[in-house]
Amino acid sequence: MTSNPTASQTIGPFFRIGLERPGWSDLTQARTRGVIIRIEGIVCDGDRAPVSEALLELWQADASGCFAHPDDTRSAAADPHFRGFGRACTDAQGRFAFRTVLPGIVAAPGGGSQAPHANLSIFARGLLKRLVTRIYFADYAEQNAVDPLLAAIGDPARRRTLIAERGDVAGGSTYRFDIVLQGEGETVFLDV
Repeated sequence: MTSNPTASQTIGPFFRIGLERPGWSDLTQARTRGVIIRIEGIVCDGDRAPVSEALLELWQADASGCFAHPDDTRSAAADPHFRGFGRACTDAQGRFAFRTVLPGIVAAPGGGSQAPHANLSIFARGLLKRLVTRIYFADYAEQNAVDPLLAAIGDPARRRTLIAERGDVAGGSTYRFDIVLQGEGETVFLDV
């Protein structure tokens, strides 16, 4: 039996086998500071069909706006009980979910501030490179209005693709953030 290398023109679908780790979609611990939230949604393609076997990686500041990272000058003040990084795979219906905290306001490069947000990378079959986007929270309309990245997106309909809407459910707050990979209503992706 011979084995052939994986084709270079596609990625996956192998994420669950090598990359999914139970519990990684929960960024919190028992003593995590801040408001615990759930971010959930669906990843779909241009035809609005669910994308199964996608891998999403979430990276964000803690409730006080600190990253547990050496590049953050305030990292010593970061919540030691908050991981700040999580990973989730989509299921057969394209659904994903993270348990995290509502992030704080983050300093912007060159001064000023950024509205509370989470950074999200998406890996899926058919993508040669990861897609990167941000999740902002509808509850922070005032901060969102002056966020440098959101302000750079001129079309209000495109800007709305980065806003997670809140819906209260038993046990806490859930924010809905659906991702459209291409076509009508495509999520804004960042060139990083």
